Amino acid sequence: MAININNLSNNNQVQQTQQKQVKQQSAQTASTNAQIKSSGQDSVSITPQAKQLNELQKKAADAPVINQTKIDELKKAISSGDYKINPEKLAASIANFEFNLV
Repeated sequence: MAININNLSNNNQVQQTQQKQVKQQSAQTASTNAQIKSSGQDSVSITPQAKQLNELQKKAADAPVINQTKIDELKKAISSGDYKINPEKLAASIANFEFNLV
């Protein structure tokens, strides 16, 4: 802050400058107090990834139950050689799965 020592009778300008500084300091103090008050409160925010995970968990819970009897029958057919695989259909299914991932 520059003070004009040649014109000491102009105290009004000095007082105005000091008043501006006091106002600025009080405004800064008020904003700091507001930040402290707001940071003192607890808050929770859910990320989009957490929301997506929650939806996937709900879908998994709603999925049909595994039919263990059918799985056992398929295992038995595969081990005995009675289960025949169509390689062309398998290849088409794998390709379709890969294209759907993109």
